[in-house]
Amino acid sequence: MEYTRLGRSELRVSRLCLGTMTFGHQNSESEAHAQLDYASAQGVNFIDTAEIYPVPLSKKTQGLTERYIGTWLRARGARDKVIVASKVAGPGDWVACLRPYEVRLNRKNIVAALEQSLQRLGTDYIDLYQLHWPDRNCNYFGKLGYEHDADDVSVPLAETLRVLQEQIEAGKIRTVGVSNETAWGTMQCVRLAARENLPRLVAIQNPYNLLNRSFEINLAEVALREDVPLLSYSPLAFGVLSGKYLGGAKPKGARLTLYQGYTRYTNTNAVAATACYVKLCRDHDCDPAQTAIAWQLRQPFVGSVIIGATTQAQLASDIDSAELRVPPAVLDGIEALNARYPLPCP
Repeated sequence: MEYTRLGRSELRVSRLCLGTMTFGHQNSESEAHAQLDYASAQGVNFIDTAEIYPVPLSKKTQGLTERYIGTWLRARGARDKVIVASKVAGPGDWVACLRPYEVRLNRKNIVAALEQSLQRLGTDYIDLYQLHWPDRNCNYFGKLGYEHDADDVSVPLAETLRVLQEQIEAGKIRTVGVSNETAWGTMQCVRLAARENLPRLVAIQNPYNLLNRSFEINLAEVALREDVPLLSYSPLAFGVLSGKYLGGAKPKGARLTLYQGYTRYTNTNAVAATACYVKLCRDHDCDPAQTAIAWQLRQPFVGSVIIGATTQAQLASDIDSAELRVPPAVLDGIEALNARYPLPCP
């Protein structure tokens, strides 16, 4: 396993990060512990979670993911051996169950969210604390057609960063990051940090995969020039890039079988592009899922790839992708297919 430094921080993380949003819904506590055991044994020292996990969010299961990680940390005495990342939710009606007042990225919410996450995780500090999505009106989660709202009332980024600085000074978090953020938002955070002596971003966690390369348009330049590496999520596009859904297949227990409302990676162009990617890989005796992850690890702006699995076999395969060297013919084929199907899933 290779390791890299996150931004300008002292955190050295594995190039693969264990995503945990299935813990507490698709995975039981014992299964979660088994995944954490295996990943740790393979050199993965980076764990990503969030206050809203597991997904889909429900009042009944919210917070179980962090609780399962917390019981594992205590049982294994592993807190000083891993880098734990979590996230505070932004606004939205769909997260109203989190707190008995409006969810925003302000002091009241951040302090409450952080304290609850620390309690569930059973730790005194979180290594990387991220803003899960922006407080302001902007495009994320695949939304296109930006419509500017000059009257948008949002929590200023400077106010949010000041609250995070207070938590760093209190020893409750070590570093900060953003997620589902735009180039403008990322640069604003960088500028504010320099101008007002506020915490500097060490990473940005956004979607990135063979069906969604929108990060390359402008955020890749920001990531490289400003030392804010990408923590890429959905590297397999909800499992679509494994090819298991081709031909209309609905594998039992698979995420898109269980939750058919997730349609981001199932449009006509996505299905056609996926079929071509899978054929390309198989023509060169490469596993499509491993290739999709290994391809990301080549990108200079990617700090760590967040992998997620519901079975031990899937997890083992994902981790083995770190050793895969993608053949030049496959790399060339990927670029040819990207030109043929540009951004099928923004």
